[in-house]
Amino acid sequence: MPRTSNFEPRTSFTAPFRTFARRWSNRRSARPTSEGLRFILLSLAIGIAAINTGNNLLYLLLAMMISLIVLSGILSEQCLRGVTVRRRLPEHIFANKPVTATFTLINPKSYWAAFSLRVLDIVGGVTVDRGAHVFYLPPKGAAVQAYPLLVTRRGRYRVDGIKLLTRFPFGLFVKARTVPAASDVVVYPEIREVPEALRRTLAAIGYDQDLPRRGQGTGLYHLRTYQPGDDSRSIHWKVSARQSMPIVREPEAEDRRRVTLALSTVVPAGIDYSQQALRSPQHPFEQAVILVASLASFFNEQGYAIGLRIGTYAIPHGLGRSQLYQILKALALCSPLPPSEAESAFRGLQRLADLTAQGEFTLLVLPWADSKAEAAAGPVSHVLHAMELP
Repeated sequence: MPRTSNFEPRTSFTAPFRTFARRWSNRRSARPTSEGLRFILLSLAIGIAAINTGNNLLYLLLAMMISLIVLSGILSEQCLRGVTVRRRLPEHIFANKPVTATFTLINPKSYWAAFSLRVLDIVGGVTVDRGAHVFYLPPKGAAVQAYPLLVTRRGRYRVDGIKLLTRFPFGLFVKARTVPAASDVVVYPEIREVPEALRRTLAAIGYDQDLPRRGQGTGLYHLRTYQPGDDSRSIHWKVSARQSMPIVREPEAEDRRRVTLALSTVVPAGIDYSQQALRSPQHPFEQAVILVASLASFFNEQGYAIGLRIGTYAIPHGLGRSQLYQILKALALCSPLPPSEAESAFRGLQRLADLTAQGEFTLLVLPWADSKAEAAAGPVSHVLHAMELP
């Protein structure tokens, strides 16, 4: 029988040091600048000349140049060490609309200042220069650098980390430290102006819809601080207890107009829906998403209660900016479906016919001509195509 051994390899005494060195090297990098490269070559030349000639003056000059290289590495490392960098992105970002983001740099060291710091983002493994540069960061000090951010595509936008650079003190080397500060936000679709002719058409259709009777309403519109003269029966006692101040309920009026926006996501046979095709901003599906987002923004400004249907996914009617942002987030993350999934997607559109029969304003947006999607939706108030928005 083969012998079995109970021997288990022990962890090497140097393993923690190797792990620390590996992590340190992954987050640190240094490369010579063009001036630094010439300085190194000149040092090598002087070293060779000193060895060949035995001249003490050349040895002295070589020692001074090597000491400058070593001192450059020590001071640049001391400059980067301990500096904390935080990124703040806006809560709501729209495609093709510039916003302002900020870097916050904090130097916790008590005596050592940081000099000549550049801050770069790492997006998809590639460094992106935002133009953020801090020349002097005092001990126990902080600095805020704002920079413009423009994202051209809807969907999830992820920033993997931050790279902190310095050329201090002599400009011979670029010392870098990688900070693992990931940020993940959802970029809403681009919002465009609805053409005046389409505005008039939608307004006419909307006013033709039946309105519910006027009344106090039972739905909750929003919560607000109690004001003198408010009915005490409208106080929301649970929220008031949490906020330590009287909060009243404000009901939603039942005479508000309602609109349901629907987007067909099924790609008919013969139309390219590959990821490469979808990257084009001129793709019909991308244009349809922009049209639905623009309509949602338009109806929100008009005070409509807005609902959304994307395939089988539905958002119930609601009011206000929070409802608009919920709709825009769903549009930002939606994607087209192959013809094999048409049956499940069309089931979501069949509800539109019932809503239209109840007198509700319904809009179906088609990325391309699709008679099957129109038949599945049944009679709706209006059908729009992607190219109707310039």
